[in-house]
Amino acid sequence: MRHIGIIMNGVTGRMGTNQHLGRSIAAIRKQGGLELKDKSLVMPEPVLLGRDAAKLEKLAKEWGVEKWSTDLAACLADPENTIYFDAQSTLLRADAVKSAISAGKHVYCEKPLAGTLEDSLELARLATEAGVKNGVVQDKLYLPGLLKLKQVIASGFLGRVLSVRGEFGYWVFEGPNPPAQRPSWNYRKEEGGGIILDMFPHWQYVLENLFGSVLSVSCTARTTIPQRVDERNEVYDCNTDDAAYATFELAGGVVAHINSSWVTRVNRDELLELHVDGTEGSAIAGLRECKVQPRVTTPKAVWNPDIPNPIPFRDGWQQVPSTVPEANAFKIQWEMFLRHVLEDVPFPHSFLNAAKGVQLAEAGLRSWEERRWIDLEELKLN
Repeated sequence: MRHIGIIMNGVTGRMGTNQHLGRSIAAIRKQGGLELKDKSLVMPEPVLLGRDAAKLEKLAKEWGVEKWSTDLAACLADPENTIYFDAQSTLLRADAVKSAISAGKHVYCEKPLAGTLEDSLELARLATEAGVKNGVVQDKLYLPGLLKLKQVIASGFLGRVLSVRGEFGYWVFEGPNPPAQRPSWNYRKEEGGGIILDMFPHWQYVLENLFGSVLSVSCTARTTIPQRVDERNEVYDCNTDDAAYATFELAGGVVAHINSSWVTRVNRDELLELHVDGTEGSAIAGLRECKVQPRVTTPKAVWNPDIPNPIPFRDGWQQVPSTVPEANAFKIQWEMFLRHVLEDVPFPHSFLNAAKGVQLAEAGLRSWEERRWIDLEELKLN
């Protein structure tokens, strides 16, 4: 049994606790470690890092973790810690990641990589120059529904893909009753908030990996709810976007339109749905499910508002079955990154790739501000 120390910074937050600590690292530990190609086992040894000692101590006890700390420098100085992971709020990430790179640690972190494209490219350059392994969470690619969609696309079932229509979001309560499901910093621009910076990095890698790279974007957004109630039960002003409506032109001619909103009430099967139309068939994919309709069973719809709809459209779709065991998307990526570090297995979700997501977010914000299409340039490290 080999052991690998992992500094986990910012895991007291919802995503850090649930997805990264609980359903990923703790799950790997519970299964007895990760088996490598040579049949040896590696056991992750997390070190919980943050600013609130009481929260860290409580979290460590809940998950059976021995080590926790509020001292980043001390954790980075410990030679037993090989990997640094960052799930802090966006604007706190870049400085901590720079310190980890300087300490020679391999770095894995949540998206977006940084608050700006300039900072993201700097982190990518620093990691490359230091020769450390680096990667960013791109979990949506490993959700069961999108894995099924990828399988459908690869089979040729859709023919030539024409368009993608995406709907994402739900109603985030303003507080205090019921309390908000998202942290207050999400609605403060100065703290790295906003749905464009939060979600466009996701749309970038989903679109590129499934349909083609994003060439240009047209976006408009809104700050729909002007005030909310924070974690201290205090009213605060919201000064960044909580809803964004964007159209993307992709390489190969595909057009994608995605609505992202924290102010919408859900009337669909899942919180994320992608509707893909092709010449030979269509698909609708969510977080877990995917259904399809081939050309040969597509009903002949005729516009006639003067009579009740005669066609049960939803009945004409067929579920795509699961062909492999379904695993947590975050855990899948954690195991991939551990193999990247320990076995040098390629890891496609590098800092440079992650910078593309920040580039798209900046382009979306600029499009909204300037009310025009924005073209994206190919990113390279100088």
